[in-house]
Amino acid sequence: MTTHLFTYRGEFRLESGTMLDGYHLAYTTYGRLNERGDNVVWVFHALTANSDPAEWWDGLVGENKLFDPSRYFIVCVNMPGSHYGSIGPLDRNPATGNSYCHGFPWFTTRDMIRSYEPLRKHLGIQKIQIGIGGSMGGQQLLEWAIEHPDLFEYIIPIATNAFHSPWGIAFNASQRMAIEADQTWNDHHESAGMEGLKVARSIALLSYRHYDAYTKSQFEDQNDRLEQYRSESYQRYQGQKLANRFNAFSYFFLSKGMDAHNVGRGRGSVKNVLEQIKAKTLVIGIRSDVLFPVTEQQFLADAIPGARFCSLESFYGHDGFLLEYNQIQEHINAFLEEVSIKLSKS
Repeated sequence: MTTHLFTYRGEFRLESGTMLDGYHLAYTTYGRLNERGDNVVWVFHALTANSDPAEWWDGLVGENKLFDPSRYFIVCVNMPGSHYGSIGPLDRNPATGNSYCHGFPWFTTRDMIRSYEPLRKHLGIQKIQIGIGGSMGGQQLLEWAIEHPDLFEYIIPIATNAFHSPWGIAFNASQRMAIEADQTWNDHHESAGMEGLKVARSIALLSYRHYDAYTKSQFEDQNDRLEQYRSESYQRYQGQKLANRFNAFSYFFLSKGMDAHNVGRGRGSVKNVLEQIKAKTLVIGIRSDVLFPVTEQQFLADAIPGARFCSLESFYGHDGFLLEYNQIQEHINAFLEEVSIKLSKS
């Protein structure tokens, strides 16, 4: 594994109209790029993850795993706005000399993939063999496969959508409201809004998990308990756990970037836009996912030419895309084998 910092020094216009005089991206690579520049697996991480997929997707990335560095050149970029090395709200604003904080020029998912293009060229990547990502990572993958339809050989969007739903936006808005309600949120300081962040994470977990997951892991074994419930303790623990490793500004602006995700913006019908994707596509959903329900993945598969669709059994809900790696691997292997056989016969 090698972690790098890429700096782009040209002008870069965001969808909001803001013009940046450059930006930087933290990214991690495994393996080596072949001479043709096409043995690439580009992994897109979700909301609060980092650029090291072997850390948070260790069931799929690593030696003797599905995505093995001895076979592939694996790339993962920390999305702009995040807390793990790419341009973010705690960085210095060159116009003021202070941290951006509330004034961060936030990125949409489309801005994100456009910022990856100079990095791709810098790395000498001619073709991405497999693009894969779940949740917000899948949103970025779809944007890139639409904007550059000849770039990807295969794409595997997991537990994601073509546009963020009113339901998903409502969850994110509620989390931002929790941050805004924190009395410290207006402070121009890296620790501003941290108590609100803990509440926001608690709200998020209710959308990431499923009723059955809480029943299985947080069920009370005492009938006489009046307070200090396991599920309450769990919510507080998870809020603190995120606060220990993240910041409220990044969470706030990344959720805005997710809300703005809509592949049809400025392009026309969402369905017609998805039909422009040329990559061979496997769309994966999770039957218990209440945040990105399988109807959203079925819509993708129906609209993308020749796409396959499969769904996972999991009591984890949306978080199943991070945890059900055995099922994911089985479906990907079957998909790649089926496509390979079909191509050899054509």
